[in-house]
Amino acid sequence: MSKPPHNDSLPHYKLVVVGDGGVGKSALTIQFFQKMFVTDYDPTIEDSYIQHCEVDGILCVLDVLDTAGQEEFSAMREQYMRKGDGFLLVYSVTDTQSFENITHFHVQINRVKDCDSYPMLLVANKVDLVHLRKVTEEQGRQLSQKLGLSYLETSAKDPPFQVDACFHEVVRIIRNYNANEHFDRKNQASRRKNCCVM
Repeated sequence: MSKPPHNDSLPHYKLVVVGDGGVGKSALTIQFFQKMFVTDYDPTIEDSYIQHCEVDGILCVLDVLDTAGQEEFSAMREQYMRKGDGFLLVYSVTDTQSFENITHFHVQINRVKDCDSYPMLLVANKVDLVHLRKVTEEQGRQLSQKLGLSYLETSAKDPPFQVDACFHEVVRIIRNYNANEHFDRKNQASRRKNCCVM
């Protein structure tokens, strides 16, 4: 059996799952890493999960931080926002308030990162609860367009729906962002090189 490549040689992505308490952030994260659905779960303060993952044929290391949605932990938010390479902004389709609060998380991440846009994915969770749904897909898509984010609907319940897809999509968004950043820097450097002082 071939040994997995050494972690040091692989791209390492720190993903942060944010959103209000009770929207299913832990359920999504545990379903992705452990392939099981948890119903009884203590409110998270902060949990970290690490594993090798193949996205579009490229192996990488995913380090996922599952964060507290509860307001009393909001002081910790800026700390983990500084560390994240990409973010899953999760709301529950059964909870209008969690949907409305997404904008606050979006603003806070951009403020902490000191930029206009950063790798983020809007995740509408608990779509299996059709009869309890209060936020429509149309509303979710409108918000994603307004914030300039990709949008995915998920359910962590068995059988899971688009759980792997949402984590993989964040990796793609980070890769595109990094490639564009690198391209911009190269362009700026070559423009500076071509500038001559008269």
